[in-house]
Amino acid sequence: MKFLLKQIQRHDAQLKALWQNGRRRAAQVLSAAERQTERWAHFPARVYFLAWAGGLFLLWLWDFFFLNAPERHLLEIAFVHSLLIAGLVVVLSFVWAWLTAYLIEFFSDRQKDVAAGLLHFALNLIRSLPQIVGVLLGYVWITYRIQTGHIRSGLGIMLWMSVFLSLFIFPEVVALLRERIAYFRQSDFFNAMRVSGISDARIINYDILWKNSRRHILNKMIAVFSSAIFLQCSVDFIVSVGLSTRVSAVNLPTTLGSLLANIDSKQDILAIGYSLTHPGYLPNLFFLHLQGISVALVIVFTLFSLYKITNALAERFRL
Repeated sequence: MKFLLKQIQRHDAQLKALWQNGRRRAAQVLSAAERQTERWAHFPARVYFLAWAGGLFLLWLWDFFFLNAPERHLLEIAFVHSLLIAGLVVVLSFVWAWLTAYLIEFFSDRQKDVAAGLLHFALNLIRSLPQIVGVLLGYVWITYRIQTGHIRSGLGIMLWMSVFLSLFIFPEVVALLRERIAYFRQSDFFNAMRVSGISDARIINYDILWKNSRRHILNKMIAVFSSAIFLQCSVDFIVSVGLSTRVSAVNLPTTLGSLLANIDSKQDILAIGYSLTHPGYLPNLFFLHLQGISVALVIVFTLFSLYKITNALAERFRL
């Protein structure tokens, strides 16, 4: 009898220990989940980025099963080309903006008002011209150079497209860089570092722009990337619709904007309006009209996600 009681007590002790260990582990898991949730809540830009990547992957997976291979391949090429051009626009815009902002500060410090005034005049001249008109003029130059045989490769065409896009976007970046430099010029540390013998180039490039403006620049880079995609798609759509088939379909690389202007894509988009008056046709949109709908969805979803990411970063870091 005593042996049975000891066995029961030992089993009770083991059960209690297991129960306590289980509660402890459950509490640890919940605590980790709460910390992760709090981390995501404090940095929602990561959530929007993952949502964008996940949404595009799901769309590609759907197209993989239900969109024919040639059209899917064309959509993939257009997506890669658009991202490549937008990425080049970001790089070129910040190189030109940094050089312009630094030269303005350099000339202003040395009281070379004529040189600084010429740079201001050039920036104001670029700002006075609507972006879409300026880029269209750039495309006219590109098509002329293609016809004369000076630009032959697709990569060269995309590079020149990026050049003209960045030319009408970089003044926005110049405004940001000059605003950050002007803000720190009013503080005491700028003059203190100057008195200490530190050069203006190091103060501006390292202490102001790198150490104290990285978040602002990163947020602006995402905004420039979004603007480049929007402007590129708009101009490519106009060019593909307005120019002759020989120029737009053969000599210019395929992008999301030009693919949206494709006759098949336009018919797919028009099918949405038809389904509004004929609801029974709605399921066909997801199987028979995927190219145009996929292109439109990629453009809209990308722009929306980038907008949410920039807003999230601005709120997170109080930019």
